[in-house]
Amino acid sequence: MFNMLAAFLYVFEVKKELLVCFSLSVLYITYYLVEVVKKPMLICRAGDFRRLLEERVPLLGERYWPTPWCVESRLQTVLGSIIRSHLLPPVHYRREILKLSDGGQVALDWAEEPAASAAGAAGALPVLLVLPGLTGDSQADYVRCLAAVARRLPARFVVFNNRGLGGLPITTPRLYCAVSHDDLAEVVEAVRARAGGGALLAAGVSLGGLILGHYLAALGARAAVTAALVVSSPLDVVRGSECMERPPLNALLSYHMARNLRNTVRAHAPLRRGPWDWAAVQRCRSVRQFDEAFTATHFGFGSVEAYYRAATLRDKLRAVRVPLLCLCAADDPFQPLEVLPLGEAGESARVALAVTARGGHIGFLEGWWPAPPARQPHAQYIARLAQQYFAALLLRPLPPHPD
Repeated sequence: MFNMLAAFLYVFEVKKELLVCFSLSVLYITYYLVEVVKKPMLICRAGDFRRLLEERVPLLGERYWPTPWCVESRLQTVLGSIIRSHLLPPVHYRREILKLSDGGQVALDWAEEPAASAAGAAGALPVLLVLPGLTGDSQADYVRCLAAVARRLPARFVVFNNRGLGGLPITTPRLYCAVSHDDLAEVVEAVRARAGGGALLAAGVSLGGLILGHYLAALGARAAVTAALVVSSPLDVVRGSECMERPPLNALLSYHMARNLRNTVRAHAPLRRGPWDWAAVQRCRSVRQFDEAFTATHFGFGSVEAYYRAATLRDKLRAVRVPLLCLCAADDPFQPLEVLPLGEAGESARVALAVTARGGHIGFLEGWWPAPPARQPHAQYIARLAQQYFAALLLRPLPPHPD
């Protein structure tokens, strides 16, 4: 009798545990389906650009299904980079060193891809120019995603490595920053000269998107780009910098980026000498501290606040005259929904924000196992959106901006 009672109690406890697990599973699934899985918000003024996005870019009308076990923003950010870095195949490049007008130099890495080695029957292939992030180069994980986009369009593919990055030595005591769009203007001119008449597409990621946005706003209708895409770019640097410093998790990511920036400066002897306090630069433990100790002084700003105000695109988006799509995540730890310039984008005829509910900073993982086979980097969410967007504008170019 005692054994039967013990067995009954054991079964009851097991069933209770199963019931608790089942209840928690139902609660999480409900939360995931209601709060996480959503269509991207599309913020853009009514007109031909918005119609093109709604009709020709189907991903913007579909629900984004983040990886169910990886919906937290910092987890998306870190794992997205790790998974793509280890599993996406490297891209083979031919390097071109471009001398700039001030004596500096940057590197243009041209992908050696058979699909983009010759013009098609209809004429010259388009060129996809990519600007990596803060300290990224042509082998960054997200760059490899975009290389797959170029292969499928098809288009020639070239990566703009900023001064001092990608193994490139510094020839003048000048680095780069968010407002270094003069360098980009020279790069665009050089790439167009080699494009053979094909359309020039541009994609910038994080800081690269910020530089691209400044170039488009500064040149307006004179910008020599057919269409542009920016991914996870801090459009409002002033408010975004405050989010970046929030402890503890955001501050850890900021520490990691500051370390990469310190290593970049340390690798180039000409940058160790200047009006800045080198010891203070070496002590930086956040991006803001680095910008205060080095970037602001290096580029002639009176304070880090003045640099961040100049770097912000919030009040400059109205000047953009080229189709520009900004892919953002509402939970980006460096630029959450509350700091996005939704009002400015909603007033522009050529700027659109696509805001997913989740995705982190350059994360955008999806599927139960977000690592695609090595031969399918184009399956990544960023790559799919870029391909649909650029293909739509190549097929149906928009008329000049309605000033």
